[in-house]
Amino acid sequence: MDPHTLELLEFPKVRELLAGYATSSLGKDLARQIEPMTDPNRIRSDLALVTQMVDALGKGPSPPLAGLRDVRLLARRAAIGSMLSADQLLEVAETLTCCGNIYRYRMRLDGHCRALIDLLAPVEDLGPVAKAISGSIDARGHVLDMASPELAQVRQRLADVDTRVQNQIKRLLRDPELRKILRYPNATVIGDHYVLPVAVNHRHKLPGVVHRTSPTGETVFIEPAGVATLSAERALLKSEEEREIQRVLRRLTAEVARVARPLTTAVEIIAQLDVIAAKARFSRDFAMTEPQLNLEGQLWLRQARHPILEHLVRSRGEPPPSGVAAAAATPSDDHAPAAVVPIDVRLGHTFNLLIITGPNTGGKTVTLKTTGLLCAMAQAGMHIPAADGSSVPVFRHILADIGDEQSLEQSLSTFSSHMSRIAAILRQADAQSLVLLDELGAGTDPAEGAALGRAILDELDRIGCRAMVTTHLGDLKTYAFTNPRAENAAVQFDPETLRPTYVLQIGQYGMSNALQIARRLKLPRGLIRRAQRYLRRKQRRAPALAELQRLRQEAEQARAEALAVQHEAARQRDEYAAKAAQLQREAEEAAALRVARARLQPNDWVHVARFDQPGRIVRVDHKRNLALVSVGLGQWEIPLDELFPTPGSAPGKDG
Repeated sequence: MDPHTLELLEFPKVRELLAGYATSSLGKDLARQIEPMTDPNRIRSDLALVTQMVDALGKGPSPPLAGLRDVRLLARRAAIGSMLSADQLLEVAETLTCCGNIYRYRMRLDGHCRALIDLLAPVEDLGPVAKAISGSIDARGHVLDMASPELAQVRQRLADVDTRVQNQIKRLLRDPELRKILRYPNATVIGDHYVLPVAVNHRHKLPGVVHRTSPTGETVFIEPAGVATLSAERALLKSEEEREIQRVLRRLTAEVARVARPLTTAVEIIAQLDVIAAKARFSRDFAMTEPQLNLEGQLWLRQARHPILEHLVRSRGEPPPSGVAAAAATPSDDHAPAAVVPIDVRLGHTFNLLIITGPNTGGKTVTLKTTGLLCAMAQAGMHIPAADGSSVPVFRHILADIGDEQSLEQSLSTFSSHMSRIAAILRQADAQSLVLLDELGAGTDPAEGAALGRAILDELDRIGCRAMVTTHLGDLKTYAFTNPRAENAAVQFDPETLRPTYVLQIGQYGMSNALQIARRLKLPRGLIRRAQRYLRRKQRRAPALAELQRLRQEAEQARAEALAVQHEAARQRDEYAAKAAQLQREAEEAAALRVARARLQPNDWVHVARFDQPGRIVRVDHKRNLALVSVGLGQWEIPLDELFPTPGSAPGKDG
């Protein structure tokens, strides 16, 4: 997909909005990297996952993603034998706990979320390894005594030595003769050594090791000889403690190495799940729907809204993003809050080229951006802010020339810059492309601009692409009258309020409304009358245009109504087919469950619904439809209807 076009369409801003809905840093990074795809199967798969997640969020809690970290490098280090630190093991433990939570989340998913269940199938319950780590290391990264019996013994001996040191120091401090030579009557600690502050002229009265001298030189800090002996013993024990800690860390690292491959797989899948959940939250927050995908090049956006514009309207007071016309958000009156006006856009049904006309600030550019952006979002596997039933083709290229892009580096004028961009678009476009051109033919002499615009439209028609073009040139408004594969569209304008309504009307061409605006702005009446005479004189030269326009508008209205009826019929047919398939699926599942229950034997493992726990069959009475099941520390007589055989358990196999 053309990167320049994605920038013009504000697609990076949509990615930022999406990243804001992700939970983990991994999910946010993936959200910022999504790109429109061209493989229909991948797009449909991604859209189905988002739709199922929207349904899952509506019925239950969000996926438990707390604790997800990118520990793939740590897992690889563990797998090749490098020892992980305590802090690194804690980071891995958080992710392992997340894997266990996701494993159980998958088990609770509704059967309708088959694609999500299949996506999460490789995620294993790695919680036991997390418990082994958290049972040995506390939240501060300190290896606990219970991590190993040897470590507990060493620390007990260390505690005994520390007690003996403190007792000896206390005894020395109670000696009245010794207190006379101390600078102050208490001990201090230097490193791991207890020392006493002795006046320098009495240093020989206390046998021991001098560890430091005060800055003035009047005090020396001496570790008494008896305490020094204990400190040497303590140093040996500390070394032994460190060796035991290293053994514990190596053992825990080996546990991580054992699950390194499934952990790496799980991290990547859960990160994908985070992006899917972010897309679903984005969809729910902005009232989006899943677009239908087609390979026939038929585009139909119903009540489409620009998501960035809607975000700005919600935020209130923020400046519009670069290139997005804030005029597409219009207040109903001077004091009402702004609202994004939805538009209906069609291409590829009875026409491939749509020529949009209307006044400045009328929403023509926003129409182009909305269309291109929603197509890019759909091909990126996202729902779109449009009504149900919207249909989007799979475009190989989306190519746009929108806005004033004067090139200072190449010393090109605005017109030259547009022509350079259009030339590049025409070289790249094919029959599976969407081309969006803003203000075709502008920036030069109107007659030459109109002639050049017609030639460009002819070339787009020859290529066979889908194209939307905005223009102010009157001569281009009649292009659709001579080309059956082209159609006019107009953005409405209210001459009374001098405000655009932003409603797109296919089948009409827009008027500049210059005379109405001039009259409202109090231009001299004589000047207005003279302009009206000139206009009537020109209009008499083409009396058939108005009638032709009326006929095309009526035909377009009829086509729109027929498409709406066709869509409703298709929706009802799909609903009936889905219900029939669901009933068939439920019947097959119920039959399979009855067969599985009929085959239950002692020692088979089952899931007990009333306790929501696994259990083991002790005795089964198929005539009474009862089974004695061992659950936890007790045994319970439970109806077979409340038992669900565990997949993979072999009937009659000893547990």
